[in-house]
Amino acid sequence: MILAMQRSLVQGVVFASVVALVSVFGPSAAKAQVTAFKQAVAEAASKDRDLAAFYHANSYRGIWTGNSVKERRRRQELFRAIEMADLHGLPEARYKAPELKARMKAATSPRDRGLVEVELSRTFVQLSRDMQTGALVPTLIDDGIKREVPLRKRDSYLASFAKSNPRNFFRALPPRTNEYTRLMKEKIQLEKRLAAGGWGPKVPAKSLKPGATGNAVVALRNRLIQMDYMRRSSSRSYDEDVKRAVQKFQSDHGLTPDGVAGAGTLAEINKPVQARLQSVMVAMERERWLNKPRGDRHVLVNLTDFSARIIDDDRVTFQTRAVVGKNISDRRSPEFSDVMEFMVINPTWNVPRSIAVKEYLPMMKRNPNAAGHLQLYDRRGRKVPRGAVNFEAFNSRNFPFSIKQPPSRRNALGLVKFMFPNQYNIYLHDTPEKALFAREKRDFSHGCIRLQQPFEFAYEMLSKQESDPKTFFHAKLETGRETVVPLDEPVPVHITYRTAFTQAKGRTQFRRDVYGRDAKIWSALAKAGVSLGAVQG
Repeated sequence: MILAMQRSLVQGVVFASVVALVSVFGPSAAKAQVTAFKQAVAEAASKDRDLAAFYHANSYRGIWTGNSVKERRRRQELFRAIEMADLHGLPEARYKAPELKARMKAATSPRDRGLVEVELSRTFVQLSRDMQTGALVPTLIDDGIKREVPLRKRDSYLASFAKSNPRNFFRALPPRTNEYTRLMKEKIQLEKRLAAGGWGPKVPAKSLKPGATGNAVVALRNRLIQMDYMRRSSSRSYDEDVKRAVQKFQSDHGLTPDGVAGAGTLAEINKPVQARLQSVMVAMERERWLNKPRGDRHVLVNLTDFSARIIDDDRVTFQTRAVVGKNISDRRSPEFSDVMEFMVINPTWNVPRSIAVKEYLPMMKRNPNAAGHLQLYDRRGRKVPRGAVNFEAFNSRNFPFSIKQPPSRRNALGLVKFMFPNQYNIYLHDTPEKALFAREKRDFSHGCIRLQQPFEFAYEMLSKQESDPKTFFHAKLETGRETVVPLDEPVPVHITYRTAFTQAKGRTQFRRDVYGRDAKIWSALAKAGVSLGAVQG
């Protein structure tokens, strides 16, 4: 109903403008000012608020359908960009180039040209936005994708394009990051491999170890050769060459590099080219969602890689292993960006209410002294002794206490946390559970990001404001008191999810789809018209 009212209002404004021209200039002047072309433009544009705004501001003059050199070049570059849509992993059929060309060819009257004019603008805006900020709306795909896409006003595309070199305009739309460029190259290479028949037969085994022989080892060897992990060989045994190739593959796929082709490794080796190509194309869409300045210095968390990095001027200056949210509905880590403002040394853990009532309240009902490391506080902030509470009287709705864990080495947050205040209550922190970092798959938290090397992370974060960050940090730590340390320059934090990502040097990296989000994105892209292509040559 609201959209209908807005559309009716826009149509009223558009046609009121046309009528006003007639009343002001009179019949003869109106004939010069309000042509059949402009009337058609006004009519067609009135169905789209942003197009109506642009053409109203442009006095309903066309930018596409005239015979000037500028307009011919705009048309040429628009259709060229549509032809290039597949290169970016975009749904080329969405832009209906054949239909547009047919309508242009059939347009013989000013009215026909006016209608085609607006349709060209509609297609242009759709393509431009898809190229710049993605073809999908991320928040509609999965509840855990909280990414705020840097959308640009639709009419601003037209206003800028009308003043720009058409080819340069289209070139500037996609992300200008090294990551996007390398992903595009990987997409082309995988498409060539797909056209050549892929990586050969799958390895028919559940597990293979060094020293093994037989047809399954030959299949493993041949597949690794096709993937460029080893040179051609006629060996039928799982020798040192095969072991080294398996280790390289494991390192590039986030697996423990032990050189043993166990069930997990073989599952990844047996994935077809199509699956890797889908990951790359999804990563390109995700890169478009983040098409904005990341910050000269920023923190990059990749949930599928279980890692956190500090990036300075597009260079990794620090990286550490991470533990992320467990793969169950209420614990998966969300994807979003925010700004780190401070760190807390010797933090108190303010137990989130969801954890307090779902996990600790049932424990305390069974045993009032359970989880003795935690303390209860009433609404006035007063500490409440356990013996004074009848836990059986409370449930998840009426539990009146907050639960806290004071600073200590056993604190769930460890000895330091890094805060970028957000509505999801997500932050980076230390942990006493160090053994989890040795795991290959590290989804164990309630959603926050645990760091394997939190002290070293803190030193690097303080390096821009302290001459001796390590000494400064430990001086605060050794007091045992909770201490807030503001960052002189807040640092953007981007929590991402990439099953395919590149490196400045080395091979493209692939990771498992831990939360199944990339599968959902690919499904949405395919539904929109994106398809896998095979490039010859």
